[in-house]
Amino acid sequence: MSPPCSPAPGPISTIQSAVRKITHDLTAIVTVADNGGSSGRLRREFNSLPPGDLRMALAALCSDDEWGRSWAEIMQYRFTSEGDLNGHALGNLLLTALWDSDSDPVKGLERVGALLKVVGRVLPMALEPLDIEGVFKTWQGTHLIKGQQEVAIGKGALEDLRLIPENPTPTSQGLDAIAQADFITLGPGSWFSSVLPHLLVAKQRQALESSAARKVIILNLDASPNAAGDELAGSSPADHLRILRRFAPNLSCDIALLDSSIAARSELLVELEGLVEAMGGRVFVADLASHPGSNHHDTEKLFLTLSHIFQAEMLR
Repeated sequence: MSPPCSPAPGPISTIQSAVRKITHDLTAIVTVADNGGSSGRLRREFNSLPPGDLRMALAALCSDDEWGRSWAEIMQYRFTSEGDLNGHALGNLLLTALWDSDSDPVKGLERVGALLKVVGRVLPMALEPLDIEGVFKTWQGTHLIKGQQEVAIGKGALEDLRLIPENPTPTSQGLDAIAQADFITLGPGSWFSSVLPHLLVAKQRQALESSAARKVIILNLDASPNAAGDELAGSSPADHLRILRRFAPNLSCDIALLDSSIAARSELLVELEGLVEAMGGRVFVADLASHPGSNHHDTEKLFLTLSHIFQAEMLR
């Protein structure tokens, strides 16, 4: 099986931890627009990629032995102090130090990956730090919201979404991984700040649209009209796919993975099935939540479900 590629990891530790149990030949392509916390502070001070999401992907892919588990804990260690180190994760500092000494972000990630003996490979979505800007429409008017964290909780209907700079350069390694993959997963995660940004990088969107890989779109557990929160609140699973198609009209969908608790509402399932069939695929329903009512996917359930899907699709 050629390497699965996850261009939108969303809850990074969950999806990567699940896929790594299926194959060691995988590539995680991670957004680089984080503007908050330790990552935000470091990107502003050093004008570097925000390291947090990349760090979490590396930690999730550490080798499953004493060395790997120890380094995963070290990478995730966060300082608590009254000084400047307060809130910084050690892995963020390590990545920033490597990038500060060698400007090639991919090489720095490879060096850390070798140290951690990671399973697979972690790549940035672009070679420069990005910002996300969204235009939202509410009953009060149109509002421009800037910043990954801010866009993720934006209220109202999304009118437009863009990256700053608008045409960032993706890595050649990421484009190659998309071209060579047998499977590509999109989601779950914040639709506006984690999933859609991958479709705003023109060359990466074109690679995703033209790739022969089977595409598995993992819908969020809160993708229902009863979901709380701001992002796409009151929207159906089909609405989530419609907004994907709005930004990538030629993107195909082979499998839309839907949690059984949402599929229990027949009108939502029927609506989604019609849209997915128009995109050339089918809906796969499974119990994916860590516990009833949770908005978090269970790693083991996701592993078993994706393993079944990958094996079945390879036989088609």
